[in-house]
Amino acid sequence: MTRRVVVLTDRTQVPDGRSLRDVLAAAADGGLTTVLLREVDLPDDERAKIADHARTCGLEVIAAHRAVPGCSGVHLPADASLPEVATRWGRSCHDRADLLRAAADGAWWATLSPYATTQSKPGYGPPLPASAFAQAPLPVFALGGITPANAAAARAAGAWGVGVMGAVMRAPDPSAVVAALLQAAG
Repeated sequence: MTRRVVVLTDRTQVPDGRSLRDVLAAAADGGLTTVLLREVDLPDDERAKIADHARTCGLEVIAAHRAVPGCSGVHLPADASLPEVATRWGRSCHDRADLLRAAADGAWWATLSPYATTQSKPGYGPPLPASAFAQAPLPVFALGGITPANAAAARAAGAWGVGVMGAVMRAPDPSAVVAALLQAAG
């Protein structure tokens, strides 16, 4: 992942009258280059169709939890075993010990959450102190409660980039939100 903003999908947060495909196309129009495809409850063939659509929008696709054909990497839960095949991969982390384990296991990146209170997971937290993002042993994306208003602060705290779900999935104009996030996160 070469850009400082990655969007995580969650079709359940997309407003009525719009589809996840619509949101992905709009996010790409706003400058997004990488999407982390969650939707782990869907069968693999459905996830592959979403990934195919995202790639037609020009997006690099990272698959959550398990590989999807054509994706450029996989993002694993904190307690997951390592991938069985050579691929770029990252891990969800929730404290420094998780980050150290991810780095020791050879992860290419990690998400660290929660950065802030999040509407996507009410009651999840409490938010980590800003110092949790400093001096990470690998590139870390701050995740949880990220908006254009706090993305720059997350980067200033030491996050390599930001991971965003709800602020983009629920947005009336995902393109504008992505553009604002890219502006804020550098």
